[in-house]
Amino acid sequence: MDWQGIFRPSAPILELVVRGTVTYLLLFLLMRVVGRRESGGIGLTDVLVVVLVANAATVGLTGDGESLADGFLLVLVILFWSVVIDALSYRFPGLFRVLKAGPRPLISDGALNRQTMRREFMTHDEVMSQLRVHGIKDPSEVHRAYLETNGSISIITQEEARQSGGNEASS
Repeated sequence: MDWQGIFRPSAPILELVVRGTVTYLLLFLLMRVVGRRESGGIGLTDVLVVVLVANAATVGLTGDGESLADGFLLVLVILFWSVVIDALSYRFPGLFRVLKAGPRPLISDGALNRQTMRREFMTHDEVMSQLRVHGIKDPSEVHRAYLETNGSISIITQEEARQSGGNEASS
């Protein structure tokens, strides 16, 4: 076993940084375009980071690359970009709207937002299923419903809106 070779990158460091950067940013853009409903209960960038880190770490774990350094450097690059995107979206609200998807209106005063449903490929039956999960039988009972960034649906019922004087708060 070549102990020095395990810890020495087998590819040029700049190449690994460029590969990690391009992979993360392209996948980030693709995930941003695809929509949020497919991610389940966690954010799309969380899914992206977990998958990329697991794949990058595999290089070092299985020996597919020639060194642990290759996988470690790729993991660092992926985590770096994840933190940079989060920091930029936090510091610059204008970028937040571009980099991080906000909630989308799904129901407004009992009326389904067909544009959001089309964008997210949600059928009427899927929306109704989500309403039933929240104990709601009819969309007319809903003041506002939002498709959140993590794919979940938050609902403010007509009753909650009346009690709070029309102020919107997630339930």
